[in-house]
Amino acid sequence: MLEVVPSVDLRSGRVVRLKQGDYARQINYDVDPVDTARAYRDAGATWFHIVDLDGAKDGKPAQTPLIEKMIAAGGMKVQVGGGIRSTADIQRLLDAGASRVVVGTKAMEDWAWFSQLAQEEAFHHKLVLALDAKNGVVATRGWTADSGKLATDVARGVSDWPLAAILYTDVAKDGMMTGPNFEATAMLAKAGNVPVIASGGVGHIEHIRRLTQLPVWGVIVGRSLYEGTLDLKEAIRVACEI
Repeated sequence: MLEVVPSVDLRSGRVVRLKQGDYARQINYDVDPVDTARAYRDAGATWFHIVDLDGAKDGKPAQTPLIEKMIAAGGMKVQVGGGIRSTADIQRLLDAGASRVVVGTKAMEDWAWFSQLAQEEAFHHKLVLALDAKNGVVATRGWTADSGKLATDVARGVSDWPLAAILYTDVAKDGMMTGPNFEATAMLAKAGNVPVIASGGVGHIEHIRRLTQLPVWGVIVGRSLYEGTLDLKEAIRVACEI
């Protein structure tokens, strides 16, 4: 079964979406973040994905109090990312009720720290490694910097680590609703044993149907829900058909 994971991107307390990660290309949605969490739960979602865009840009989580309210209201399992730069940041989000914490830039820039953290029993299966790729190369710092590392090589390297998942985003596809990079996602999923979550580009139900044919654990859906091109209940139903 494919896990359909609805997402909310937060900036200054608002639900927004960025096209291809560009802060200058922001779409604002006139919805309440807490009400949105409840709506996702009512539609049948069991997992929920939250991105703190202020945190991602500034390198320091900024929306934790609001995220805590959303977690409490939604009653779902939640994974949170954006601006995670320390063990304390991770612990604070876990204490706020998050089931998993997504780490991207800090992991790639301080691999020794991340590898040690991942092996600590307290964090087993609670860390999600975010691999945001441009042409297969992992990008960092809100997609403004180039790590020089191939996403498939990184996935292969963590294959036997007790990570919760790898969150894979093709930057060119994100927020565009033209479909994920199916080929690159499949390649990444086959590179290692850590469950992979596809992210970026899902626009309609056929994208969900196609993802059910790939060896991935789940898929993040965002803009398509707000703009009405994808119905969450239908997506969950289709994902459960396999």
